[in-house]
Amino acid sequence: MLHVNKFISLFILSLCLKPAAAQDSINLSALNAYKPANGWQMAGDVNADLRIANNFKVVAGEKILVNQYNDQKKPGDLYSIVEHGDADIEFDFLLARGSNSGIYLQGNYEIQLFDSWGKASVTSADNGGVYQRWDEKREPGRQGYEGTAPRQSVSKAPGLWQHLRISFQAPVFDSSGIKISNAKILSVELNGVLVQEQVELSGPTHGGDGKEKATGSIRFQGDHGAIAFRNIVIRKFDQPQPVLGNLEYAVYKSASDRRLESTSKKIIQRGKLNILSAAINNLADTFLLQYKGILKVSQAGTYRFKLSTAAGLGSIYIDNKEVSFFKSPYGQASMALPAGTLPFEIRYAKSMDWAKPSIGLQVSGPGVREFFITEQLSSGGEQVDPILINANTNTVLRSFVDIPGSRVTHAISVGSPGGTHYTYDADHGAIVQAWHGGFLDATPMWHERGDGSSRATGSVIYPEPALINISTKPSAVETWKEDTAGTGFRPNGYHLDAQDRPYFRYSIYGLAVQDSSWLPGDGSISRQISIAENNSGQELSFRLAVSDSITLVADNTYLIGDKQWYLRIENPAGINISTRSSGGQQELIALFTKQLRYSIIF
Repeated sequence: MLHVNKFISLFILSLCLKPAAAQDSINLSALNAYKPANGWQMAGDVNADLRIANNFKVVAGEKILVNQYNDQKKPGDLYSIVEHGDADIEFDFLLARGSNSGIYLQGNYEIQLFDSWGKASVTSADNGGVYQRWDEKREPGRQGYEGTAPRQSVSKAPGLWQHLRISFQAPVFDSSGIKISNAKILSVELNGVLVQEQVELSGPTHGGDGKEKATGSIRFQGDHGAIAFRNIVIRKFDQPQPVLGNLEYAVYKSASDRRLESTSKKIIQRGKLNILSAAINNLADTFLLQYKGILKVSQAGTYRFKLSTAAGLGSIYIDNKEVSFFKSPYGQASMALPAGTLPFEIRYAKSMDWAKPSIGLQVSGPGVREFFITEQLSSGGEQVDPILINANTNTVLRSFVDIPGSRVTHAISVGSPGGTHYTYDADHGAIVQAWHGGFLDATPMWHERGDGSSRATGSVIYPEPALINISTKPSAVETWKEDTAGTGFRPNGYHLDAQDRPYFRYSIYGLAVQDSSWLPGDGSISRQISIAENNSGQELSFRLAVSDSITLVADNTYLIGDKQWYLRIENPAGINISTRSSGGQQELIALFTKQLRYSIIF
C-alpha cells in the first residue's frame, strides 16, 4: 500500500473512515430493537471487578444493554429486528474479566469481542479479530482457516468502555441467487485504531448462521461471557450511488483567484470523458480545467462532497448553484439535492507547477456510503513511507509531542516490548499520555525538515495535564498551580536502570524527587514518586488525576472519567487520599511525605 505525505495521508484517512450523514443512522441501543432472547436486560450502569471473571454489578435503568452471563443458564444470542446489507456499525462495549463475545454481521461474519487486555501479540480469536472459518472435513488442527488477527493489540482493561466501528460490504447475488461477490470487512477500528482493512470473507465464520444472504440481522453473542453495550448505531447504505454522465472538459490558460473563472475566453483544449479525471494529454504546468456534465441523483437529501485538487484550488456547481469554492487543495461541503438529473460542473485551477495534475471527488448521502466518483485519488506529489519506531526492547525517544490543548516540547516517550507505552513531560514531571499498541510514528519528526514531533500509534489516554502535579499541601479552595513560579522546580534529567528503563529526577520546594515508572507487561503502568531527603517531614500533595468523574470502586482503586481508566494506590499505608472539586472538575489528591506508589490501569 502506498503512503503519501502526512497532509494527504490525514485527508485520505478522513475520507475513508468518517461516517456518512447523521440522518442515515438507526439507534439500536434498546432491548425492543431485538428479537426476544433470554438473559439480556437494560441497565442504568454496569460495573466489573478486575479480579472476578464473568461478573457484573448492574444498576437499574434504561441506558445500557447488558448480558449478565450465568454458567448454569447461559443467555441466548441477540438478533436485531433491523436487517442490513452494506452498513457501518459502531458501539461502545464493556467486558467483564475473561469474557468472550462477538458481533456477527448479517448473523454470519464474526468480529471477536474478547478480554485481550495486556496481550502483546494477538490472533483472530482476540478482541477486534475477524474470526476464522471452520470445516470439520479438514485434517485435525487445520479445521479453522481464514481468520485475520487485528493489526495491533489495543484492548482496554475489563470494566472499561471500549469502542468499535465496522464498515461492512455485503455479499452480492445475481437474479438466480448465485453469489457473484464475497462479503468484505472494509475496516474495523478498535478504540480509535484501525485494526482491520479490506478483509474478504469467502463464507460464514465459525459459529455463523451458515447461509449467506444479501441482508441479515446484527447478532450479539450471548452464551460465552458477560458483556454490556451502549450507543449502538447502524448506518445502512442501500440506495443507488449518484452517477456522472455526459462529461466534457475544456482547458483554459489560467483562472482568476475568485470563483475560478477563466481570465481568457480562449479554449486551449477540449474533449469528452468517460470518467472524471485529470489524466488528460498535453496539459501545461498550470491551467484552468473545467468539467461539465450531468449528475443523476436517485434519492433526494443532503449530500456531502469532498474535493482534492493537487497544487491548486477547485469549485463545484450542481443544479446551476455553487456548492462551494474551496480555498485549499482539500475541502468538503454539503448541499441538499432533489432527485433527478442535475447540471454538474467542477473547476480545477492548477497554479503551481511542481505537482502532477490530479483530481479526486468523493460523494456520500442518504443511504450512500462515501465513494470516489473520480477515477482515483492521487497525491500528485511525493510519496513517503511512514517512519515507524518499534519497541522490541525497552526504548526511549525524545521529541515534541502534541496532546489535546498543547505541545510538549521536552517529551520523552518510553516504549516496551509488552505493547504498553507512555510519554513523560520533563518540563513538568507529568505522564501526559499512555497507550497500547504500536510505539511511535516519527514521520513528522524526520521526514525532510520535519517539525520535531512524533505520534503515538496505538490507543491513547491522557492521565495527567502538562502541569506540575506535585505541591505543598493546598487549601480546600486553592487552585492548582498552572506554572512553576514559586516552586523552585528544576529538572535534573533521567538515568537508565539495568533494564534500560528511565527514572527521572527533579527538585522542587527544596526537595529532591525521583520519579520512576515501569511497565509490568500486564497492560498497566506502575509509578513511584520518592523524596530523597525529607527530614522535616514536610507533607506534599500529588495530584493523581483530573476528570469529570472520579469514583472509588474497590479498595484503593478508582475509576477515572466515564470508565476510561483505573488508578490504584499500591502503598496505602500512611497515604491520605482525597477528592475535591476545582474548576468544574474532580481532582484525586494524595498526601505523602516520603514515597507514593500507584498504577495506571487502562
